[in-house]
Amino acid sequence: MNCVFCKIVDGEIPSYKVYEDDNVYAFLDINPLTKGHTVVIPKNHSETLMDLEDDQVNNLFLAIKRISQHLEKVLEPAGLNIGINMRKYAGQVVDHLHVHILPRFEGDNGGSIHSIVNNPPKETLEEILDKVEM
Repeated sequence: MNCVFCKIVDGEIPSYKVYEDDNVYAFLDINPLTKGHTVVIPKNHSETLMDLEDDQVNNLFLAIKRISQHLEKVLEPAGLNIGINMRKYAGQVVDHLHVHILPRFEGDNGGSIHSIVNNPPKETLEEILDKVEM
């Protein structure tokens, strides 16, 4: 496989490992947006969250929780953003599911998740709910 993240997991490409268990690998982003910017990936290749089995999702998010708790303890940020870019249009650059943990610090000039896009729907919330309710 020619996936850069799979090569990191396999040790073919070096990384700044933050965390590892049987299912998950986490490392510092090589182009960090903030101190402690961490990338968390499932060890098995999956392009999106929907490609994971339920137990793999559980493993991934338990690791994200542990890593986030650790980052809060050692870096003492004012907050955290946790985000996933799925598919190229949403900003996914590597076709291997990865979750960004971004420690946030006072005065860092960053925005909230609401600053990513501003394209309010033309439909009413009721019309949208009719389409999306499970």
